[in-house]
Amino acid sequence: MKFGTTLCTDGRGFWSTAKREVKTTHTEIGYLNDEHTFGELRVYFDTDTWNTHEHGLIYTDDTFLKQLQDELALAGFDASDVDYSEQGMQGDDYVSLDVGRNFLKSFKDIAVEEFAEAAAWD
Repeated sequence: MKFGTTLCTDGRGFWSTAKREVKTTHTEIGYLNDEHTFGELRVYFDTDTWNTHEHGLIYTDDTFLKQLQDELALAGFDASDVDYSEQGMQGDDYVSLDVGRNFLKSFKDIAVEEFAEAAAWD
């Protein structure tokens, strides 16, 4: 799903001290359990604005997460159960997040086609 917004890091995460603006490009469901109550949301970013080899991982940056939750809520999603997944799931061009029942229900209602594609992977 297209998701072109700019989010900021505060440089106080465990994996990076960089304070930067990060342009996001799109999101996708990377995993969805059979019950559709838990999944992985990948938020892809423009690697010209964030390079994991140079800046580290966005993972655990509180400002990035809060701004992402706010932007998702503005788009109509329930972001109350969106949080970082584990460190090993982070990508070179995306941030991996765990999403729960609340987010997935709103995602299913708003992004019908994308949800159907993710559910078809089961």
